[in-house]
Amino acid sequence: MRKDDPCIRICEFHRQTGWCKGCGVSVAEIRGWKKQTPYRRKELLRDLGRRVAQLKITARKTG
Repeated sequence: MRKDDPCIRICEFHRQTGWCKGCGVSVAEIRGWKKQTPYRRKELLRDLGRRVAQLKITARKTG
């Protein structure tokens, strides 16, 4: 795994958001990762923690 690659090898996607439950990226973001600018990658990496936390909260609410 490259140092700027957010994948943690838990690839299961949330139906409503489309985000990976392991790292928070969407399928479209995974496909476009190599084409994204370094700025956009950093922006996305900063948001992933919030996404994963949101998925955990949603999972607790839905049981």
